[in-house]
Amino acid sequence: MTAQSAARGDVAVLVVAAGLGVRLGTGTPKALRLLVGQPLLSHALARVSAAPSVGSVVIAAPPGEVVAVRAFAGPGAVVVAGGDTRQASVAAALAAVPDGYEIVLVHDAARALAPTALVEAVAAAVRGGADAVIPVLPVIDTIKEVAAGTVVGTVDRSVLRAVQTPQGFRRAVLAAAHAAAADEHTDDAGLVEKLGVAVGTVPGHEAAFKITRPVDLVFAEALLASGTLGS
Repeated sequence: MTAQSAARGDVAVLVVAAGLGVRLGTGTPKALRLLVGQPLLSHALARVSAAPSVGSVVIAAPPGEVVAVRAFAGPGAVVVAGGDTRQASVAAALAAVPDGYEIVLVHDAARALAPTALVEAVAAAVRGGADAVIPVLPVIDTIKEVAAGTVVGTVDRSVLRAVQTPQGFRRAVLAAAHAAAADEHTDDAGLVEKLGVAVGTVPGHEAAFKITRPVDLVFAEALLASGTLGS
């Protein structure tokens, strides 16, 4: 870690931005879709970069958009080509983290409005001794188990949590989880769980929702227009 980055913070954040976002409709890759005139990725980077803990940002960009992402990501960000899957993109970004960072957060660019305070909370939990930490929210809907179109049971939602990003890890733990991966997982905590490592939680934030469908963009625009989000 350089003297400059040490003064900035002890955490590296991997921003996963290589997905196509087909549920948003045809067009540019999801992270480059515009939200009030700026790419989703720009919104995510602004909030991540504002966190005092963050000393390095590595972006896994769409393979064909690496140059474009470098143009607006800022001189301090490292930009690498993402892979065919989210897991491959995280692995590519992890390999590019500068030496000296032992705490790594993995964040989805699609959660573009995740507040800086959430980044800090996850980083603090890992710094405090956890090997892995994820932000979670209680599940508010009733959840049914369904087979062949018929309800076969009602799941106890009191023990369920909706998972968000950024997710935080000891760098060595995350690297070991990716090295040992035998199949695909939808988040990095799932890989770490396979190692038998305990995954802790911190309270999530409603603004850290994942922008997946056109209606999510409308909701995000409304939140930004309300002026209640801050950074």
